[in-house]
Amino acid sequence: MNIQFKKGVLELCVLSLLNTRDYYGYELVEQISKFVNISEGTIYPLLRRFRTDGYVTTYLEESQEGPPRKYYRITDEGRKAYKELLEEWEAFTVGVNKIIRGESGEQN
Repeated sequence: MNIQFKKGVLELCVLSLLNTRDYYGYELVEQISKFVNISEGTIYPLLRRFRTDGYVTTYLEESQEGPPRKYYRITDEGRKAYKELLEEWEAFTVGVNKIIRGESGEQN
């Protein structure tokens, strides 16, 4: 898949998942990778930025499989950003789909 497509929707995907429950970083990678091929290296810088922007908070939770895991929890500010991104995405995809399906209203 085109890397620019991925970059454009990764924020929305991460916020969408975090809107349902808390996740740790690698778990987010695994979940998103079921649908879009991404690497760990793409998620962690985004999560750091989300924390700086106030979209997520973090907490540590003990793991039976090794060291404690850092979980990410969406904040009210993150939910607001998610809602705005989702609205933009939906409007964008409607417009793009009209163009690629020949429904743009232009005559040949």
